[in-house]
Amino acid sequence: MTWTIVLLKDFAGAKTRLAAALEPAERERLARQNAELALAAARACGPVVAVAGGPVAAEFCARMGIQALLEESPGGQNAAARLGLAALAQANADGALLLSSDLPLVTEGAVASMLEHGARLPSPAVLAAPATGRGGTNALYLRPLDACDLHFGDDSLRKFEADALARGAAFELHESDELALDLDEPSDLELLARVS
Repeated sequence: MTWTIVLLKDFAGAKTRLAAALEPAERERLARQNAELALAAARACGPVVAVAGGPVAAEFCARMGIQALLEESPGGQNAAARLGLAALAQANADGALLLSSDLPLVTEGAVASMLEHGARLPSPAVLAAPATGRGGTNALYLRPLDACDLHFGDDSLRKFEADALARGAAFELHESDELALDLDEPSDLELLARVS
């Protein structure tokens, strides 16, 4: 069975790169809104677990009825993803979709489409949803869980592809408008205002 792992930072410390455009309370509200969208979309598509970067985010997941793994010492997206994958390995999951909680356009249909695309690939398989404009990755499908290592961050698409191919895994991109926009920079807010 393939699970979705939603990666959530602690809300109070989220979106610091938007400080020039948004006040702290606005950034926290935006992080909560996006987290709720990602969690609801993932839950509608099958089993889901969240990795929370703080107790407030973990409690938020619990109120939505979603199991959360609390990072004791948050160490970034790769460390959070490793924690989630380790939990799924204990549960004997066949595969995982790692999903950012920073996606203001994410929908149930977008998550379902990526899961279906991944399921059609021969195993081992790696499927990556590109982020708008920066060579990043907003969602990553792995089957099995160790089909490639984790490289979230700068130029991650290229790194995921190279790693997957070196391990003999099938690698494809999953182009999705709903998964492409993440909110990291003030310019992303401008793009969101144009498309929403």
